[in-house]
Amino acid sequence: MTSSTTPPGNGHYADASAQPVSPTGRYVLVFSDDTFARETDQVETLRSVGGAVNVASTSDYEWRALNVDQAASADATVFADLGIGTVTADPDRAASIMAAAAEDPRVTAIEPEQYMYALSGPEDTQAEPSTARTPTTDTGWSTVRAAPVEFHDTSEATWGLQATGVLDSAATGQGIRVAVLDTGLDSSHPDFADREISARSFVSGEAAQDGNGHGTHCVGTSCGPENPPEPPGSRRYGVATRAEILVGKVLGDGGSGTDTNILAAINWAIGNDCRVISMSLGADIRAVSRRYETVGQRALNRGSLIVAAAGNNADRDSGNPGFVGVPANSPSIMAVAALDSRLGIADFSARSNPVDGGQIDIAAPGVEVYSTWPMDRRYRTISGTSMATPHVSGIAALWAQRTDAAGEALWSTLIRGAQRLELPGVDVGAGIAKAPS
Repeated sequence: MTSSTTPPGNGHYADASAQPVSPTGRYVLVFSDDTFARETDQVETLRSVGGAVNVASTSDYEWRALNVDQAASADATVFADLGIGTVTADPDRAASIMAAAAEDPRVTAIEPEQYMYALSGPEDTQAEPSTARTPTTDTGWSTVRAAPVEFHDTSEATWGLQATGVLDSAATGQGIRVAVLDTGLDSSHPDFADREISARSFVSGEAAQDGNGHGTHCVGTSCGPENPPEPPGSRRYGVATRAEILVGKVLGDGGSGTDTNILAAINWAIGNDCRVISMSLGADIRAVSRRYETVGQRALNRGSLIVAAAGNNADRDSGNPGFVGVPANSPSIMAVAALDSRLGIADFSARSNPVDGGQIDIAAPGVEVYSTWPMDRRYRTISGTSMATPHVSGIAALWAQRTDAAGEALWSTLIRGAQRLELPGVDVGAGIAKAPS
């Protein structure tokens, strides 16, 4: 995993020694609100501050979907719907760009680009689910359960759909666009044959076809069908069964990607009016990223809610509670923790960390989750906060259909609708996400 330091002051770095060198050779500039308002100003800022001659912009591409291979030859890239730019620079040139940015009010932060990773926990787990952990101090909301609860997959549906009340909801996500940004989707999977799907790859040299499996699993949980076509009697595993699916491949088949990949896909999703953007990805970096916090807030302002996996860096059985990493630790991005089938916190699920925005916001099923997998395996049961996140994203689509809420209003609706648990708020936030009745 990559690491970072906390930016001083307003997030600028004055010289190369004050910040880690970008592992990709690119640096991310966050533009002020005034600059964000005009794309021409964003381009001009990259040219004057970043010394860029050839600037690519997301607005130059159909559906605002950046072609990363075509844009690779540019000196810089503007993500016009986000108010973010990237510039390529070696460490010496990066130092001069940072010095110029520190004096320019059009730039509010400059950060080195980082790698992000698919966030799965133990795969194909066979161990018994852990018991629910009871808080020893009053660290968050709690409610008294009449008796211990444990859910199991049945021939009709997964335990996650049962626990979140999805099976009792009349909402289907009809008319709501959900973007899943991950390793892509297996387009040959029969369970998605009759769905409206738009797929784009933002990874250089790779098609949107999923060669990893993580993305197909997440798409299945968030938006899988109500009645899987084959084999007969297959259990239901998908939440928003009639939502319109946008698949953005931002992580390569090896499970990693860059900020450029992710920002390009978020820009595409926002530009195409996605109400929910699901990201089961991140990095073990404690400090809040100014780029992702700015993007999260601007997405909310446009009516798009970004939901992200909190992280799997905990080992609670050995006393390590972990911490919420980037980008889920951004205050304007909803951070999701993982629960087991007894509604206890998963051993690997990260706890809130004491940075502004580093808290868990909500929880969902994330242990032994059954969903789609690339053919010929077809289905697989895996664990992780990555598996909890699409539960919340699908439930968000249900609430969006039911209430027409968007952005901050949709965030508030999800939090109000959550069921409180006998667990600390630092572990599960508002509790388990629940579908509208």
